[in-house]
Amino acid sequence: MTAPALAPARVLRPGHLKVCGARTRADLTLLADTGPTLVGLWHGVPDGPAELEADHLADLAATAIRLGLEPVLVTFLDDADQLARLARATGIRWIQLHAYQSPALVADLRTRLPYAVLVKVLHISRGRCLERAFTGAFERAGCDLFLLDTVTDDGRVGSTGQALDPDHVHALLPRLTIPFLLAGGLNTANRAAYRTVTDHPLYAGADIDTAARDRTGRFTHDAVTALTRAWHPRPQEAAL
Repeated sequence: MTAPALAPARVLRPGHLKVCGARTRADLTLLADTGPTLVGLWHGVPDGPAELEADHLADLAATAIRLGLEPVLVTFLDDADQLARLARATGIRWIQLHAYQSPALVADLRTRLPYAVLVKVLHISRGRCLERAFTGAFERAGCDLFLLDTVTDDGRVGSTGQALDPDHVHALLPRLTIPFLLAGGLNTANRAAYRTVTDHPLYAGADIDTAARDRTGRFTHDAVTALTRAWHPRPQEAAL
């Protein structure tokens, strides 16, 4: 599958809810029925619990698109040629660079995939953004969105369930000029704690994994529905 050269993927609307780590078609059907707009599909995440082989990734991406979800490639890969070929083969337009990739990689991808939405994760460890000095470079390279997430004390990144301190987010926001997604241990119980973050004009939505699952690691209809109501309510629900 080849994405159209002028696809309008870079037109970003606010209020996204991304649920990360789908592994089956049944996962996608559940998400399509419960309100998220984006679904994270893992590939190139060594030993990741939701890692997908390339063929499975392509199948789930096509299924997500058919169901009205936007598939997001979540990856640690840092080879622009490999990533561009993967995006073209699967039809995926959103690429989330979730490791410590460079601004040069973003610039290379922007040239190869002018229609793509490029998301760079900014990792916050003990209150300090590890990419703080490079946010401007990522923006100039063509990054469309940042995603703010936590790093655990032992260095783990991605889907850790560890909450991000709103004060640490606010300390970083003056450096940003492009929209951001918020991640890091978000759930229905702590929604109010992030009110000042979600009221920020650059806030583009929430990214959730752990809170969407039960104790066995499976997405549940009730959990995702509750997360949608909390983090991505319909206009009439938001007014209640």
